[in-house]
Amino acid sequence: MSQSLLPFILFALVASISPGPTNLLMLAHGAREGMRASLVPILAACGAAAAVVLLVGLGLGELLIRHPLAQQAMSWAGVIWLSWLALRMLRSAGEPLDTSAGKTFGPLSAASLQVVNPKVWMMAVAVIGVFAAPSLPVWQLALVFLLIALPCMAAWAVLGVASARWLQAPGRLLWFNRGLAGLLLVSAWAAVLS
Repeated sequence: MSQSLLPFILFALVASISPGPTNLLMLAHGAREGMRASLVPILAACGAAAAVVLLVGLGLGELLIRHPLAQQAMSWAGVIWLSWLALRMLRSAGEPLDTSAGKTFGPLSAASLQVVNPKVWMMAVAVIGVFAAPSLPVWQLALVFLLIALPCMAAWAVLGVASARWLQAPGRLLWFNRGLAGLLLVSAWAAVLS
């Protein structure tokens, strides 16, 4: 392992495992739908985040830096969408876990969320600005990020699956969903207001 890769691996681990909008939604999805149903959204979300790293490294990051209005518009679009998801979560806070047919967090939603998630864009710009080098090409950074993000996001889904039995009590489920919706709002707005 090269000397420059180890710091990037540690950065990618922290960025991937820390609570953020996608991880919180994957936790809720795992609790509602189970691990098997969470695998494809996990792959889609992690693949989209790695694609954002790749695109930023191939020049999109420079374009965003030169056009701060476009960057702001993307951030606000992400915050609005994440706020809408949090409000949807609040509205269904007391619904039993097994009545959510048709409300799954599918692969398109998971991938789209990464594209509008301000945390993903800030992380990608940081990755390219700090870690991209001739000895560590952009495609390798994106691949390593993908390989680290997959088990990290899967851990959030496993945590959701493990909590599903505990959440069968309506009062617990209500507070769990309210808490997740609140954390989702905080994580979305903190990213854009910082």
